[in-house]
Amino acid sequence: MSDETTTKTETMEFKAEVKQLLDIVINSLYTDREIFLRELISNAADALEKLRYVRITEKEARDSELPLEITIEVNDKDKTISICDTGIGMTREELVENLGTIAHSGSKAFLRHLSETGQRDVNLIGQFGVGFYSAFMVADRVQLFTRSYQTDSQGYRWVSDGVGNYSIDAEDGLSRGTKIVLELKEEAAEFDSPDTIKRIIKRYSGFVPFPIMLGEEKVNDIQAIWTLNKNEITEEDYTGFYKYIANAFDEPMYRLHFSADAPLSINALLFVPASNYEKYGFGKTEPGVNLYSRKVLIQQHAEGLLPEWLRFLKGVVDSEEIPLNISRETMQDSALMAKLRRVITGRFLKYLGEQARNDQEKYIKFWETFGIFLKEGATSDFQHRNDLAPLLRFESSQSESGKYVSLDEYLDRIIENQNNIYFINGPNRQVIEAGPYLEAFRTRGIEVIYTHEPIDDFVLNNLGEYKGKKLVSADQSELDLPGVEKNEQNQEEKLDSLVIANLTTWLQQLLGDKVSEVRESTRLVDSPAVLINLDSYMTGTMQRVMQMVNKDTASLGRKALEINPRHKLIKGLAELRAKDEDFARLAAEQLYDNALISAGLIDDPRDMVDRMYRIMERAIAQEK
Repeated sequence: MSDETTTKTETMEFKAEVKQLLDIVINSLYTDREIFLRELISNAADALEKLRYVRITEKEARDSELPLEITIEVNDKDKTISICDTGIGMTREELVENLGTIAHSGSKAFLRHLSETGQRDVNLIGQFGVGFYSAFMVADRVQLFTRSYQTDSQGYRWVSDGVGNYSIDAEDGLSRGTKIVLELKEEAAEFDSPDTIKRIIKRYSGFVPFPIMLGEEKVNDIQAIWTLNKNEITEEDYTGFYKYIANAFDEPMYRLHFSADAPLSINALLFVPASNYEKYGFGKTEPGVNLYSRKVLIQQHAEGLLPEWLRFLKGVVDSEEIPLNISRETMQDSALMAKLRRVITGRFLKYLGEQARNDQEKYIKFWETFGIFLKEGATSDFQHRNDLAPLLRFESSQSESGKYVSLDEYLDRIIENQNNIYFINGPNRQVIEAGPYLEAFRTRGIEVIYTHEPIDDFVLNNLGEYKGKKLVSADQSELDLPGVEKNEQNQEEKLDSLVIANLTTWLQQLLGDKVSEVRESTRLVDSPAVLINLDSYMTGTMQRVMQMVNKDTASLGRKALEINPRHKLIKGLAELRAKDEDFARLAAEQLYDNALISAGLIDDPRDMVDRMYRIMERAIAQEK
């Protein structure tokens, strides 16, 4: 349908809803005024996309020789900005519909919601007439010149100050497309600088698929490579894009580029950096993945797009399906965002699993750099905990120092009738292996995972089990260990059962509430005594964390002191008690403190040092 040619200027009132929307957009909805340029460029890109589609379906379009591009001009003398596209353009009827009323976009319901709740959570991305109004944040007056692609169309000029009305009149001599001229407000003078406009374009619209010309310069010179087929992209392209988007100087450690159509349409390009600056005390890493819709930036460093424990990732996620508010600054459909987060996170974890299998050495480098983030996820993200478990790595009693094993590798070596996966915490390998807790496991040939960081025990306790095997700390009371043949010679060296009963009763009375129980040990081989946790939830790490908060060792959960009735020290203690009970008391208290040291729970050694001197004095005096 062609437009009627006319030279008459017609002034029209905005619909009431538009007036309300203008007031919201101009005064309170957009928190960052420079968003206006992103919105207008996005609209221009949409118009160009529509024309490209028309050329395919209808074949005929006005001014077919015009290149598909966006041109921006800044006039610092006149204080104006012009944004021009060679897209589909508008007829008079479309001008009135798009810029004079918003009823067709469902915005009446939005405005009713605003009046009822007072919340600014709109859901209107992609409506030309909505993003367009952001121009009035910076402009006192806006002129729009447009001509439809239709071969018999008339050109029009639309003018408004954004207050109460607008005018439309015919305009001759226009080419196909739309040109918007913003007459800047006095307080928006910073936008009359080409450098400022260039910076905004690069930040928000650097990947728009059509050339954006500022003067003679093409500003959007970085390709949106995440939308391309991987076969079209070189390693140099990937590295250059990573350096651009991550503001990095080195090459990434890993790269994941994937597309998906279901359950959501997604194009994603994610990078794992080479370094973890959070590890070196540079403060908490901010989210590093940007959210785009149709190559237009929606949110830089998008919070909530990925779980917080994946904040080390850099890159881009582009999806057309995300409903956003009118300013595109916050996500609205939480269920849809959760689905997007779940899909991307699941795909990245699957990718890490593939890398771990294909190149173990490189994956260990990743683990040493970013493993702390995966541990954080395993403790805080129930949804992905089972997917994270195979990616965890630890040292073990069967690995070399500095080498790591996975839970799957542990299960491959599990012995017959072993029902649990065992772990033990200590500051380093040497301390763990010098302690008494491994003796029962060495005797039975059972592998034990070594945990060194405070978070490690929380990770394994939160997992609870892996592939049907419970995760159990080796310092727990009941270990359910497979049987082992008894050494008859050692059996004969064991203290008499009555002596053991008397000794454990005496020790219990002496130590009082320091321990809940003193008992004979079935796990010790070379050590005289060991402290065992009677509370299954309490591990060495948890005790040490609690001790930093509360210095009272009695607050560290219920404990049993187990003694080895075959050990010379225990036999000697039983004899000493009958000869010199005072000296025996000193020795027993020292036995308990030594057990605390092995458990890593000695907080103040002064009493122990003083006691050691007294024991030495008694021993020397007896020698004389």
